[in-house]
Amino acid sequence: MQRKIRVLVGKPGLDGHDRGAKVVAAALRDAGMEVIYTGLHQTPGQIVEAAVQEDVDVVALSVLSGAHMTLFPEVQRLMNDAGIGDKLLTGGGIIPGDDVQALLDQGIGRLFGPGSSTVDIVAYIRGWYSDKFGADALPPLPPPPARPEPVVGSGDLPSPSFARAIAADDAHHARAARAAKKAKAKSAKKAVKKAPAKKAAAKPAKKKAAKPAKPAKKAAPKKAAKKAAKKAAPKKAAKKTARKSAPKKKARR
Repeated sequence: MQRKIRVLVGKPGLDGHDRGAKVVAAALRDAGMEVIYTGLHQTPGQIVEAAVQEDVDVVALSVLSGAHMTLFPEVQRLMNDAGIGDKLLTGGGIIPGDDVQALLDQGIGRLFGPGSSTVDIVAYIRGWYSDKFGADALPPLPPPPARPEPVVGSGDLPSPSFARAIAADDAHHARAARAAKKAKAKSAKKAVKKAPAKKAAAKPAKKKAAKPAKPAKKAAPKKAAKKAAKKAAPKKAAKKTARKSAPKKKARR
């Protein structure tokens, strides 16, 4: 019995760039598949839960955050726990070749990097479906959509829409990297400016020790005697004049 292949396209983790995922989703839709897109910032648990509820055949992850070695195995583990480990887990993103091979060894499906042909993605999913359910269960490809730039490319070359999406993502990443570099430089300058002020404030101000008061100079003994003699001189003169002026008492005979 022929039926449409159901594919869940997920964006797990903190990756916020979904242009490429939307292009691939449109290509799968144009190839006659039913596509469910989960949206941005999904957890592995949310993606697997959606795959169970929608009864999909394929789970395709788009990972551009660099966390592919964590997200793909986690989704695979949750799929096994949910009883849908026989479904195809595939995807793509910016993944180094060594990591691609490591994920393939763990049982993850084929992974597609930037510039991959959407025709190859469609052919891979259809080939897996045919091997699992038989060639008779594989629905025929619909005619290409009538538009000047189809999402599904021809031959080995990527479609123009997919190439533009990748170029736009690269430009966005470059702008974000430049902005982060400028912000880091500004914060470093501010830290350098604030550092001396903080150090000066941290050190307690040193109080100058009060100098001991100088002892008052004692007047020389000679000078003190002279001053005392001068003060006493008028009193002595007054006593003498008083004695002279006083009438003498006549001696009694």
